[in-house]
Amino acid sequence: MNQLERKETYDNRTFEDIKHIDENGIEYWYARELQKVLDYKEWRKFEGVIQRAQEACKNSNVNIEDHFVGADKMVQIGSGAERKQKDYKLTRYACYLIAQNGDTRKKVIALAQTYFAIQTRKQEISEKEYSLLTEDEKRFYQRDLTRKGNYSLNQTAKNAGVKNFDKFHNAGYKGLYNGETADDIAKRKGLRYREDILDNMGSEELAANLFRITQTESRLKRDKVDTEKKACDTHNKIGKIVRKAIKEAGRNNARRFANT
Repeated sequence: MNQLERKETYDNRTFEDIKHIDENGIEYWYARELQKVLDYKEWRKFEGVIQRAQEACKNSNVNIEDHFVGADKMVQIGSGAERKQKDYKLTRYACYLIAQNGDTRKKVIALAQTYFAIQTRKQEISEKEYSLLTEDEKRFYQRDLTRKGNYSLNQTAKNAGVKNFDKFHNAGYKGLYNGETADDIAKRKGLRYREDILDNMGSEELAANLFRITQTESRLKRDKVDTEKKACDTHNKIGKIVRKAIKEAGRNNARRFANT
């Protein structure tokens, strides 16, 4: 089944499937794609939800154009003819407002509200606030941080001479997961082809990976690493350090990181 077709069973990856990332690492969603995931069959009705969301944005003294960007495109309608189709590029905040103004009788709307609510939370929350989050909310929060952390790490790795990013990232995974590559981890988790392993981790496992990511970036900068081999070796070493810390903190926690 196509990812944009209606799904009988929804999960949080539904919204990840249709997410786009621009050249600056900024996430966005197309309204036409979100419409289908949120189970609105007619654009006319969904556009009414968008308009209510824009009104809510305006009432919050937030610039609508910053979050609802026109993205009209030409589409074929048969016999080679084309017509303009209205669309928007939406920020996470815009998606959140749409979910808040959607049809609450739809089960997927409730899921969207939870997903985009945590996505639009401030990047820095207090320890007390974090402890009050549900596991799903913690996972959303940590996943967002790891995504941004990986983007920043990639920029630093590129400056350090890395060209083979699969090799670079696998070096870190091998250190943390006792020799396992990203593909090995995906197979162990029983994931489908091209499913992102980070989208299938709990909050604690994501936090461990975020620590690996941030510490590797820091080390690459501090040591002024300037070759791909040194960058991969650094990433692998940091992964092993994080793994060792997890094992020392509690053997049960280490089991999710492959054979201990």
